[in-house]
Amino acid sequence: MEPRVSAAIVASLVSQALLLLLLFSPSIPLLLLSSSSSSSSRPLQSRKRKRIYGEDDQDPDDNVVVPRSGPDHFRVCFGMSSSTFEWLSGLLEPLLDCREPEGALPRLPPRTRLAVALSRLASGCPYSELARRFSVPESTARFSARRLYRVLCTNFRFWLAFPSFPDLQSVSSSFQSLPLGLPDCCGAIISARFDIHSGASVAAQIVADSSSRILSIAAGFKAEKSDYQVLQCSSLYKDMAAGRLLNSTQYLVGDGNYPLLPWLMVPYEDPTRGTCEEDFNAAHRLMLRPALRTVASLRNWGVLACLREEGDAKMAVACIGTCAILHNVLLMREDYTALSDESRDFSPASGSLGDDASSVVSEKRALVMRSMLSVKARMQSASSNLVCS
Repeated sequence: MEPRVSAAIVASLVSQALLLLLLFSPSIPLLLLSSSSSSSSRPLQSRKRKRIYGEDDQDPDDNVVVPRSGPDHFRVCFGMSSSTFEWLSGLLEPLLDCREPEGALPRLPPRTRLAVALSRLASGCPYSELARRFSVPESTARFSARRLYRVLCTNFRFWLAFPSFPDLQSVSSSFQSLPLGLPDCCGAIISARFDIHSGASVAAQIVADSSSRILSIAAGFKAEKSDYQVLQCSSLYKDMAAGRLLNSTQYLVGDGNYPLLPWLMVPYEDPTRGTCEEDFNAAHRLMLRPALRTVASLRNWGVLACLREEGDAKMAVACIGTCAILHNVLLMREDYTALSDESRDFSPASGSLGDDASSVVSEKRALVMRSMLSVKARMQSASSNLVCS
């Protein structure tokens, strides 16, 4: 047999052996991020983009390995459904496509960069573990997460903007439609604390609507400040006091850690049983519940329990803001992956009214407004009892 014919036969046999190895070897890893809403259990190739790459760039179709966790791996790994991931990837792709400052390789495709960042947010796993999981340098994993923080907090802050006057009508109508809900409530306010490193925490102030959508968030305050001190330091307080956000009949509801203000209704202390005050407190608890649920849902993002890994307070605050934006994105997409179960018993954080708040003398207008709402609460309660009977 001629040498050239023998060589051709050998080459053919080798290529077939390699193909069989690729098809049947269990050690060949699955590829990342390629998923359709119809099937999340099989890998698909990521979309190709028309772009010219330099010699030192990595082709965006060179996907990184990610472990599979079963059919719901998108919800487990990224805290959202596969369809939400695809939507977010398409929206953020141009903004996430960039070279690392150090110029390090590999240069990740935007979809993979998004996957790395979301995996950090959903699980809170250390960057060293994240790097191992995606087979990238730790610096690349850290840069991917921080790039997403920067993009969302800079370009999509409007998703956390307090509603304008025309939009507040739907917010108040939604609160009124709750069982025992009262008219003209435009949000529930609450404060939460997050540990950023050993012995240090930051406070975040959140206003939520009746569906637990975040209407306003401010974070980075010193945790030792009382809730009222945090409120006073926020731009929300200044805008409310100046009448730029609510009209004279509209208000927020807050827990007992705040003082009674013309635009902030808090529960009565030790109401007499069977009075309008008790009915008001019952309605107030129901309207405050969405804010408590919002905080519980934010804590479902694993990263908020591991903020010390971010290294500094500024980046920890950016991480909190990112989770808040993603919280609203998921609600907008009707994706309830990270939303706490509504049947859960949400209890307000323990705390007492600070001296700065307890010394506030309630304005007559605030007292009158709460008294009027108490009468309406009694009417709502009576109406509800009639329906039940």
